Amino acid sequence: MNLTLKVWRQKNAKDKGQMVEYKVTEISEHMSFLEMMDVLNEQLINSGDEPVAFDHDCREGICGMCSMYINGEAHGPDRGVTTCQLHMRMFKDGDTITIEPFRAKAFPVIKDLVVDRMSFERIQQAGGFISVNTSGNTQDANSIPISKEAADEAMDAATCIGCGACVATCKNSSAMLFVGAKVSQYALLPQGQVEATERVLNMVAQMDAEGFGNCTNTGACEVECPKGISLENIARMNREYLSASLKG
Repeated sequence: MNLTLKVWRQKNAKDKGQMVEYKVTEISEHMSFLEMMDVLNEQLINSGDEPVAFDHDCREGICGMCSMYINGEAHGPDRGVTTCQLHMRMFKDGDTITIEPFRAKAFPVIKDLVVDRMSFERIQQAGGFISVNTSGNTQDANSIPISKEAADEAMDAATCIGCGACVATCKNSSAMLFVGAKVSQYALLPQGQVEATERVLNMVAQMDAEGFGNCTNTGACEVECPKGISLENIARMNREYLSASLKG
């Protein structure tokens, strides 16, 4: 395939940035989107230009690093995939593809397509952990009875990879699906009950402090989430927050 790419180029956080057009040729439909970006960067390097900066790590849909806004959609036109799992067969020969970084106040652009998502880390640090008894009387986790339904729901919430697609696709740049998933994975398990009240209050407070917007109730976050995190986690977080507020 021969493609036209319109890529956001921004030298640093203070630079205004602009869209720059590139041509790439002989792109295989079997390539991943990041492999196509590798071809572009090799072309730029060979011509003496600076390559496009973009985040990536495992390239297996696990790390959540590959945050690209492709043709107006987080992670591109496919569903249930990250950018590294998006294949070029989703596009046609001669297509023009627009590639931008995730846009949110809490995700400032560092360079080109790379954004700073440390706001997610700070939310995690505010309450995304459990206390463990290390006094010598530690209870074996396997001896704690947990219903299969609760275990399954907790595991579903825990599959969130923190990629930020929910924030990028929400018109309010809300992080409630991410925070809801992180609250839920502990709220559903007995091990998470020790800090249950403190956790949800602290994580929601940190989410607000980071500048994320409120939920729009449109469900766009669930649609774009590569791991299919359910909106039910937002509802659970709201219930946990209300309960914690009344206890406080």
